[in-house]
Amino acid sequence: MVSYIYRFEKVLTIREQEKNETEIAYKESVRSFEEVATKLYELLKKKEDLIEFQQERLAVGSSIEEVHHYARFIDSLEKTIADVQQKVVQARAKMNWHEEKLLEKNLEVRKFEKMREKDFKVFQQEQDRIEGIFLDEISSLTYNKREIR
Repeated sequence: MVSYIYRFEKVLTIREQEKNETEIAYKESVRSFEEVATKLYELLKKKEDLIEFQQERLAVGSSIEEVHHYARFIDSLEKTIADVQQKVVQARAKMNWHEEKLLEKNLEVRKFEKMREKDFKVFQQEQDRIEGIFLDEISSLTYNKREIR
């Protein structure tokens, strides 16, 4: 019996490798996004805590220099937050781009796998047909051999 060989096996292998590489890049972009988003969350939490602390200090009473110090620190923190927000937007865009590429690669691989399934089905049908012909010939020869005796 003939063994099955898919004619696009090498192409399928390359596509699967590309898909795996794209999946790794996507996971890295997700990790990067999560890092930047966590940093943004921490900065926002820090700003919120600082404003709350400043409000408490104002209620108790604090010097003007202390108020200016906290105001400058909050301004600095807001600039940092704005920068990190830009990084979050960029990381999200990169992550979405990698996700789209991963979906494309998955689709390509599925197409080749579907083609292989159909090709294998045709191959099996052809093998069954050949086997049927072979069995018919054997039974014919057996019948003829009996009749000759």
